[in-house]
Formats: sequence, structure tokens, C-alpha cells
Amino acid sequence: MSPLLDERFMREALKLASRARGNRTSPNPAVGAVIVLNNRVVASGWHRRAGEAHAEVLAFADAESKGIDLRKASLYVTLEPCAHAGRTPPCTAAVIATGIKRVVVGSKDPNPKVSGRGVRALRRAGIEVLFDVLDRECLALNAWYVKYITTGLPYVTLKLATTLDGKIATSTGEARWITGKEARRHAHSMRAASDAVLVGSGTAVADDPSLTVRHVSGLNPMRVLLDSTLKTPTDSRLYNAAGEGGGLVIFTTRKAPKKRVVLARAAGARVEVFAPTKDGLSLPRVLRSLGAMGVANLLIEGGAQVAASALKSGLVDRAAFFIAPTILGGDAFPGIASLGIRGLKDAPKLKGTKLKRLGSDILIEGSLS
Repeated sequence: MSPLLDERFMREALKLASRARGNRTSPNPAVGAVIVLNNRVVASGWHRRAGEAHAEVLAFADAESKGIDLRKASLYVTLEPCAHAGRTPPCTAAVIATGIKRVVVGSKDPNPKVSGRGVRALRRAGIEVLFDVLDRECLALNAWYVKYITTGLPYVTLKLATTLDGKIATSTGEARWITGKEARRHAHSMRAASDAVLVGSGTAVADDPSLTVRHVSGLNPMRVLLDSTLKTPTDSRLYNAAGEGGGLVIFTTRKAPKKRVVLARAAGARVEVFAPTKDGLSLPRVLRSLGAMGVANLLIEGGAQVAASALKSGLVDRAAFFIAPTILGGDAFPGIASLGIRGLKDAPKLKGTKLKRLGSDILIEGSLS
């Protein structure tokens, strides 16, 4: 088959993989697969939920239901088939059992349990394997997975909704709503695609957010609160929704009164107590702890101090700025606190910037890692 046709069918698999994006599959990657016979896609599948069948297995089941002879077909899959048993059997065994003779793989799986082993297992079974077809696109789809599986740390996206002059609230603290409905709907889709959403106590007290998924369909992520003295009231929306979805996890310090720790846990929150730092809490330690809890994809939603701390620590992988066509002036609250930047060369810069219009607002996204 020609390279152009291989790329064409891999793009079909990528489209399927993109449908799997969201916290339902985490910590597994988003994977799509298509089966091609006589230069035509005849069956397909994508990984829908962690612990359930992988993309290849679902594509084979689709083919079997249609009576397709897989011995004459090719399999296109965006990520190297797994060669180890987890919550599901190894996909390489399923591929070999079908009798299929050709497999086209988008990218190597960075998971040390898989990396290269899947391809070697297929080749040992006499299957022709073509490797690294649209590998950049396939890995980019799972940038969060690549970081998590290789470092144990969550992939961090910083999300802010600001005015044209970078403000998040008026001088009196009014912040609802800076952006319009379309932007807020998109922001909720980002929550639904994340394992956890994090805010600081300033945002929790001022805005009283619930951080649950609304306006779109999706699972509620874990809600994460940084509160070094546990000043957030236990009758807040975060506590009221503590038992929903991924639950509420609070990171605090030994400066928090023990009585408040007891009350927070009684309200349903998981409370982690760290030694205090000069900035309150160590964000690198928070991220390591979240990674150990299985959080692979973290969305930071504010406030200004948390955003600044994350940027200064070099912890942000991607930024998403929703910008409203509004101006509030110098007495309004900034979206990001002081970064201590003295020269332009030291300023964080987005790479691979993308712009999207959402009603009257604009979304600017880019990578920082």
C-alpha cells in the first residue's frame, strides 16, 4: 500500500481516537483503530473507558459482526498495541489470534511496559508491521499521557478567563461572567476532559465555585483545593459537592488549625497536610501527590496567585486563555499575580498558538513545555 494511503487511513484512526478524549479513559491513552480491506475502511473501534476493551479489540469485534475475513485485511492503530496484561488482556495476543497479516502503527507507546515490545511480539508472529505513521500527530493527541507515563506527574493546563487587559474581576470583586455562554461551555468541556480541576483558596472564597461539569455531558473530575490554613467555609459549593465524581481533595499545611482539618474530613474531603513553604504550599509536591493518586490530566482554573506560582515553577504544559472584549482598568484584579520578570526574554511564551472564536470571545491556546 502507498504511503499516502497509509496516512489517509491513519487519519481515520486519529479521528476515532479524538472521540475518546476525556477523563473516562484516563489514565489510559486515547486510541483509535480501523480495519482496511481493498482500500476501504470496513470496521473500526476506539477505547471508550479505562478497564474496558481497547480500540483494536473493538475493531475486531466490529469486523467479526460483519463477517469480514481479517486474514486479508490491514489494521491501523494510533498507538502501539499493548503486550502486557493489565485490567484487560494484551492486545498483541488478540491481534495475532485474528490471523491478520499487516499492522500499521501510528506511534510507539512510551509506557516502559509496552515501548517496542508490542511491535516485536507482532513481528515474531510473522505479521508485517509498519511503524511511525503520523507519529507526531498520534503522540500529540496523548501529550498528557506521554508526560504522565514517563514522569508520574500530571499534564498541567492553565485556564484563565480574562478581559482584554488581563483582568479577572472588577475592583469590587465582581467576576460573573467575564466571558459569554459559548466560552463557558467550552471551559466545561475542558473540565470533562480532565482528571482533576484545581483552584486556590482565594478563588474558592471569592467565587464559591463547584468545579463540576455543566453545560456539556461528561464526568465530574476530582476537585482540588489549595488552602494552606483551611479558610474555605465547609458550607461552600466545593464541600457540598465533595462526594460527586472524583471527590474533593484539599492540600493544606500544618498552619491549619487541627479542628478545621477534622471538620473538612467530616464534610467528605480528603485532606493532605504538608509542611508549609514561604509561598504556602509546594506545588511540585502537590503535583507529585496528585500523580500518585492517578491524576494524569490536571486543569488549573485559578486564581492569580496559583497561576503565578505554577508558571514560576515551570509546571504548566499548556495554557488556554479565554479573552472577552471588555476592559476593566488598573484597579481591577489581574488574572496572574507577579512573576518577577525583569526582561522580555524571561517571559513565558506560548508555542504552537491556536486561536478560536467562541461567540464574542476568543480562545488562545498554546504549549509552554
